[in-house]
Amino acid sequence: MNIVLHQPEIPANTGNIGRTCVATGTRLHLIEPLGFRLDEKSIRRAGMDYWEHLEMTRYINYQEFLDQNPGAKIWFATTKAKKVYSEVSFGPDDYIMFGKESAGIPEEILVANEEHCIRIPMLSSIRSLNLSNSVAIVLYEALRQNDFQSMQRAGELHRLHWKGSE
Repeated sequence: MNIVLHQPEIPANTGNIGRTCVATGTRLHLIEPLGFRLDEKSIRRAGMDYWEHLEMTRYINYQEFLDQNPGAKIWFATTKAKKVYSEVSFGPDDYIMFGKESAGIPEEILVANEEHCIRIPMLSSIRSLNLSNSVAIVLYEALRQNDFQSMQRAGELHRLHWKGSE
């Protein structure tokens, strides 16, 4: 699975998304310009000690992203979409793009890809959800549809044991 951030602006969001990507074996793609430097303390703090394990690719612009990922199946997350994210079928190698916090994905990109635009349902009185929350919601649905491939499905307690697992 692949998460794409188009011109993210807030380092803490990108750090949190990076940590989610590490936890799920998902590659992170960052399309510039970024609203911060990747060496900023806040992005590292949000990603904690997981940041060094992140598989990440940076692109100068959207066209470079397209050129380097020919044939990629891209879903475009936007509050303007007609389809709900849970109504589409995600493949294990799909890309899910999210736009910058202040403006989302440029409308020119959305109009050119209308059939692949998806949204998270919410009340009309709110403009949008936090970017890192939105990524987690849609990514985990995509992973669920792919049976959480290669992910740990059961956990162990630190000191005690679950009944029936001794």
